[in-house]
Amino acid sequence: MTKFLLAVHVLAAILAIGPVAVAASMFPAAVRRAAATSAPEDGPGDGPDPGALAVVRVLHRICRVYAGVGVVVPVFGLATANSLGVLGDAWLVTSIVLTACAAGVLVVLVLPGQEDALAGLAGDTGTGTATAAGVNAGTGTGGEAAVRTEPAAVARTAARLGMYTGVFNLLWSVVTVLMIVRPGSTTGA
Repeated sequence: MTKFLLAVHVLAAILAIGPVAVAASMFPAAVRRAAATSAPEDGPGDGPDPGALAVVRVLHRICRVYAGVGVVVPVFGLATANSLGVLGDAWLVTSIVLTACAAGVLVVLVLPGQEDALAGLAGDTGTGTATAAGVNAGTGTGGEAAVRTEPAAVARTAARLGMYTGVFNLLWSVVTVLMIVRPGSTTGA
C-alpha cells in the first residue's frame, strides 16, 4: 500500500504542481504582451488583442484548476508519511511547512494578482481591480470602458507576479529536494 500511496503522491505532484509552476511563470510575460497590444504608441488602443487576452485567460485557468487538483499532493503525501512512520521527522515537518507556505503564496498572492491583471486587461472597472493591476480605464464612446494601459504600471504588475511565482516555485523546489534527500531520515535516501 505504501508504494501505491507514494506513486500517487509523486504523480500528483508532477501532474498538478508542474502545470501551475509553468503557467504561472508564463503569465507575467503574457500580460506584458497583451498590454502592449492595447496601447499603440500613437494613442490609446481599442483594448488587448483578443488572441493575447485569450492566452492570459487560459494561463490563469490552468493555474486555478490545477491549484485545486494540487490538494491531492499533500493528502497522499501525509498518507505515505504515515504508512512509512516518518510523520515526526524534521525533514517532513519542514516540507509540510514549506508546502503550506507555497499554497499560501499561490492562493493569497499569485491567483488574486492574476485575476487583477486579467480584470484590468479586460477593462473590468466595476470591481476596482483594474487599478490594482496597474491598468487605467478611460471612458470610451457610448459609455463603454476603453482600456488604456500604462506601460510602467503593467511592467510593475508583471514583475510583482513574476516575483510571487518565483517564490512559489522556489518553495516547491526546496520541498522536492527535501523529499529526495530526506536529511536525517532513518529510511535512507
